[in-house]
Amino acid sequence: MKVDIWSEIRCPFCYIGKRKFEAALDNFENKGMVEIEWHSYELDPTMKTNKDVNIYDYLAERKGMSLEQSRQMHAFVSKTASEVGLQYNFDKTVVASSFDGHRLIQLAKKKGLGDIAEEKLFKAYFTDGIDISEHASLIDLGIEIGLQRYEVETMLQSESLTEQVRKDESIAETIGVNGVPFFVFDQKYAVSGAQSPATFLEVLEKSWEESLKNDPIDII
Repeated sequence: MKVDIWSEIRCPFCYIGKRKFEAALDNFENKGMVEIEWHSYELDPTMKTNKDVNIYDYLAERKGMSLEQSRQMHAFVSKTASEVGLQYNFDKTVVASSFDGHRLIQLAKKKGLGDIAEEKLFKAYFTDGIDISEHASLIDLGIEIGLQRYEVETMLQSESLTEQVRKDESIAETIGVNGVPFFVFDQKYAVSGAQSPATFLEVLEKSWEESLKNDPIDII
């Protein structure tokens, strides 16, 4: 059984959703039979890295809210993250484009390292305050993931894997993804958002039962 997940490195609920899905998977009887594929999704494909703007001001301007509202929202998200064992350090967050980070994940996927790449980039952005658009940082992260320095450098110095990122985003648009995280179970059932582990487990079990008796409906 396959689970396709559309995710944005800069999306706080995507990291939270990853943890909740993992909790469900740990309680799924057939965990070893589940294939997971991460797909690229940019919340703002036009975004440029800006180290002179903090995350609170960025969200306030983008959403048309006050700075105090932005801080309150980030505090709420931090608390939600802590409930699933994650530490968000928004005071350290670098407002940065995630495009090259997505290309790094695409490269890692070719080596069967997509999940660890997703995890590393989430932690880099939300916990460690790393600029996920900076090539030097991405090279270091790539090496930590298990990639070779030369292949990460070669990818970053070219347009390599741009098409794969855009293809993921195009598929997302085709199937009606308008927010992330977005999970598609065995090409049949979709779950949007960082739902509870119980919800994910229910869909895992339902999808598994149906996979044993029906051919999947190809929606992708």
